[in-house]
Amino acid sequence: MNIGVVFDIQRFAHHNGPGIRTAVFLKGCPLHCPWCHNPEAQRRDRELAYLENRCISCGVCSRVCPNQAVKFIKSEMHIILRDRCVICGNCVDACVSRALVLTGSEMTVEEVMVEVRKDSIHYQRSGGGLTVSGGEPTQQLDFLVALLQSAKAEGIHTCVETSGYAPREAFERILPLTDLFLYDYKATGPAYQDLVGVDEAVILENLEFLYRRGAKLNLRFPLVPGVNDTPDHMDALARLERVYPDLVGLQIMPYHNTYTSKFERYGYNNPLPGQRAASSNDCEGWLAALEQRGSRRINILT
Repeated sequence: MNIGVVFDIQRFAHHNGPGIRTAVFLKGCPLHCPWCHNPEAQRRDRELAYLENRCISCGVCSRVCPNQAVKFIKSEMHIILRDRCVICGNCVDACVSRALVLTGSEMTVEEVMVEVRKDSIHYQRSGGGLTVSGGEPTQQLDFLVALLQSAKAEGIHTCVETSGYAPREAFERILPLTDLFLYDYKATGPAYQDLVGVDEAVILENLEFLYRRGAKLNLRFPLVPGVNDTPDHMDALARLERVYPDLVGLQIMPYHNTYTSKFERYGYNNPLPGQRAASSNDCEGWLAALEQRGSRRINILT
């Protein structure tokens, strides 16, 4: 039986492929993008989140913790000693205000498909379906393959959102089961390693492999003002448009900072503190820069 670690299932998703979709988010990612909207997806294991605005400082969580990992300072300031926490869930069960939440649930393929099937009628009417995202879904490859097989057996359209950073064999296995790849390209040259911690060459090699094998690909470019919107990167985006003329789409994903509180919830440092969201002027400037480089198809994901 294939068991996956899922941290969210979103129904009626509109930015994860065509039509109305159910997006299944799997934990685990080899990248560490500083602009990540799902930092809780980077680790494969379950994680403990603390939502400060819900906390009523009752102290129950501290009393039930077997490792004294939850503390209150002056009866009000709540802290979690992450190095002591073993994710036992005692504090979560005891928290009446739901300020403590465990992220990541083990699920079977059939348990996920129960949720996916709920909107089958909407998939048929809108051209939607299942999107598997993350994290990087190829990190749970056997589960991903089994989930895609189940969806395809029921005639459900499938998308995979991927960073492209995985062994070639992973893409060989999921290629026949994936109707559309939502494929991210995040930086150019040494900046790829510097910003997200992996080698750009692997991403480009897998993109070439999928394209030459006839995969349907929507290439997407996360852009963060002043971080990765460099002239070299703009050159590379326009070049990718020329090299791969049969891509289904090319889209800029402008950075927004509405999820930065997630870093604090899970005890992580925010790599981009104070980073502003992309403005309409940023988007217009990016499109103008790309047009100057000959781009005609890259647009803004809205």
